[in-house]
Amino acid sequence: MKIIMLGAPGAGKGTQAKMIAEKYGLPHISTGDIFRANIKNGTELGKEAKEYMDKGLLVPDELTVRLLLDRVAKEDCKNGYVLDGFPRTIPQAEVLDAELEKLGEKVDYAVNVDVPDENIVNRMSGRRACLSCGATYHIVSIPPKKEGVCDVCGSELVLRDDDRPETVQNRLKVYHEQTQPLIDFYEKKGVLRSVDGTLPMEEVFGAITKILG
Repeated sequence: MKIIMLGAPGAGKGTQAKMIAEKYGLPHISTGDIFRANIKNGTELGKEAKEYMDKGLLVPDELTVRLLLDRVAKEDCKNGYVLDGFPRTIPQAEVLDAELEKLGEKVDYAVNVDVPDENIVNRMSGRRACLSCGATYHIVSIPPKKEGVCDVCGSELVLRDDDRPETVQNRLKVYHEQTQPLIDFYEKKGVLRSVDGTLPMEEVFGAITKILG
């Protein structure tokens, strides 16, 4: 079962991807993790990717897909995988499809965790992070025991720049321009399934497991 997770930043698709991977015994694959692993291990593909990243450039689609195919060729992916954060654009999706077709494979499900923009802005601007130990909170849904203080290590909690409303709006704009078209792309292929991402996390997961069976 090859699953692609779609959804705006902050929609909770990463959390759902991890839960799906655990329930179905599939590897959870994010392109960020692949880049880091290849760079750390000094592979040829990793060296190529590092050259772009060191210059502050995006890794080209063709190289990203090569890194991804290298990862999904590993033994733990023989029963499928959950892709999180890839593809992000139509060209990436087309390259991925073409390469999978060569292997006689295809994407089985593209699961879209659907959340309106205003919910995402409210959700992310309520996040608080501890820069000392990495613990994360939310002022409404997962508040710390003492306001502004980390339960784990007692350090001060902060609103990260990434989670500020103006930054979130900007990230959503990029998402709608680049990634939203993937929803139509996978719908035309008959593999798109959408779930209501505004529901509690467990209910969203329940809806996804009904789809996947």
